[in-house]
Order: sequence, then structure tokens, then C-alpha cells
Amino acid sequence: MSDWLFDLGNSRFKFAPLQGNRAGSVQAWAHGAEAITASALEALPRGATAWVASVAAPALTDEVMQILQGRFDKVQVARTLPRCAGVSVAYARPEKFGVDRFLGLLAVAPAQKSVLVVGVGTALTIDLIDADGLHHGGRIAASPTVMREALHARAVQLPASGGDYAEFANDTADALASGCDGAAVALVERSLRQAQSLLGTLPQLVVHGGGALPLLPLLADADYRPALVLDGLARWAVHHDACDR
Repeated sequence: MSDWLFDLGNSRFKFAPLQGNRAGSVQAWAHGAEAITASALEALPRGATAWVASVAAPALTDEVMQILQGRFDKVQVARTLPRCAGVSVAYARPEKFGVDRFLGLLAVAPAQKSVLVVGVGTALTIDLIDADGLHHGGRIAASPTVMREALHARAVQLPASGGDYAEFANDTADALASGCDGAAVALVERSLRQAQSLLGTLPQLVVHGGGALPLLPLLADADYRPALVLDGLARWAVHHDACDR
């Protein structure tokens, strides 16, 4: 019986078989707490151990956990640890550092070079890790999607989606896409410059998350890793017994 990895985020739910210390072929669907149907949950695989990372709402997490407990011999939930698999977390209280961000760091370390990890989901998260696996902290902001939704909620005449990026747009939808995507890109670019100043070298840029694709053409030399959190969860599954608690 195989082991499986499950990444339950705020915007998407992904799962894949555990293959060595990486995720295998990934399956995913978008969800909200009301969008995952009982039939969809019942279609989840069965196996020996389910390795789970969740930043979703407690009610949705509980629902998925109950399903997995009925389909797997064992369910193991990942949590942020101070030091694990060559990564040292910067937070004084590691439990406050989101497990998805933590697993993203595990997935890129040890890289033998500094890396700026950018996640684009409900939130835009940015984390810097150096060549020795030391996490230097990061940022959290609204993702472009959430920016658009917030603007639409306050001014319904502003569309919540649509438009194309342009440096100087001449259409409202394009201007919204350009402003919100551009704000995210500007924050990433500033983080890269500050990281270079701090470490003396420009870090590799690694981008993941369901909202990453529109930003990739605007981020030079970005390495797109759509299964980054699952890959990190795979490393956690292999190494967690030897990690500092």
C-alpha cells in the first residue's frame, strides 16, 4: 500500500503519491469550504499513510481528516519545526510560521545557494533562505486575486477578474490587472534586491502557487515549481523523526 501527500490550502487542494523524497504526479482542484463535494472526497485514494499539510479553515480540515482516517492506516499531520532537514526557521515562535511556507523551504534546501521562495495563493508569501539553510524571514501580502476581489467588494463597478497586463493600460480591466499583478511583482523585485544586499549574492527565485502563472512572464529567471509544498511535505515525511521539536 502506498503513502500519499495531501496539501490542503486556502484556495486549492492537491494530492500526490509519495515517491522517494518527492511528490509524484499531482492531482488538484480549486475549492472553498462549500465547494468540495462528498463524492469528490470519497474519490480520494487509499493507502498506508496519509501525510497532510493544511492551512485551510478548521471545518474543512476536519472534514478532510475524517475522510482520510477512514481511507488510510495512519494519518500524519505536518507542523512547523525549529530545525528540520537542513532548514533553520527564523521565527522565535516557529509554530506561528505557516506550515506551507515551512514546507516550501524544505523543498528548496539544501540548495547550496540562497533562494527566495514566493507563494502566490490567497496570500502572497515571500521567504528568504540562504545557502546554509538559514531562514532570514519573509513577507505576507494579499495576492493579486485577493486585491481584485477586495476592490470589487468596495467598488462593484471595478471587475473582480479579467484584463491583461500592460505597463500603462488604457482600459479599466487592463489597469486593474496591471496594478494588482504589478504590485505583487514589485514586492518580489524589492525582496530580491534587499536579499542581494543582505547576503551579497542574488538569490535564486522559486515561485509556486495557483496564482503564480500570470506573474511568471514578469519575473525574469523565475523557477516555477507548482508542486513545491508537496515536495516539501515529502521531505518532511522522510526526515521529521530526526528534526528538532
